[in-house]
Amino acid sequence: MTEILENYIPAQAVNPTFELIKKNNVYLQIVNQRVTRHGDYRVLPNGQHKITVNASNNKYRFFITLIHEIAHLEAFERYGRHIKPHGHEWKNTFQKLMLPFIHPSIFPQQLLPLIAKHFKNPKASSDTDAKLALALKYYDPANDKNYIFEIPEGALFKIYNGKVFKKGAKRVKRFEGIEVQSGKMYLFNPNAEVELLTENA
Repeated sequence: MTEILENYIPAQAVNPTFELIKKNNVYLQIVNQRVTRHGDYRVLPNGQHKITVNASNNKYRFFITLIHEIAHLEAFERYGRHIKPHGHEWKNTFQKLMLPFIHPSIFPQQLLPLIAKHFKNPKASSDTDAKLALALKYYDPANDKNYIFEIPEGALFKIYNGKVFKKGAKRVKRFEGIEVQSGKMYLFNPNAEVELLTENA
């Protein structure tokens, strides 16, 4: 297991993370990329805890996701199954699990202040923390996608499922996107990755 973890998380985090996995009787499955989630946790019929995490070349995103899911496990085990998935019990558990890892031996110096700030009140997904998501993207392999906040208002863009939108105005924190085919309006987080299209695409 440690050899596998070395491919996906920072080297200095491997042994303590392996101890967390062992202590919690986790069956860890690394899966192909899913657009709607980075990871998930559930209990198998035999009582074993299964965590799935998207395979990623970004060791920092993978690591945060893995600890996020272990925090679900530990919060449910400690407080019971009726707590809110991302309520204060989970937040407190996630903070305690991450605290020993918020260190320059694990994360690059430019990420540390953003991670420290994020974990004062962790969100349901690091994607909803726009500043942290942008900083994490720096460690992703290069691609041809843009963040929606980078493209001009009125531009056409395509999302992962092939639907085409026209970018609208900014509403507080999110951006409007009018689906070209239906005319329906949707809201997008500023760090949503989209493909910019030309007018005749």
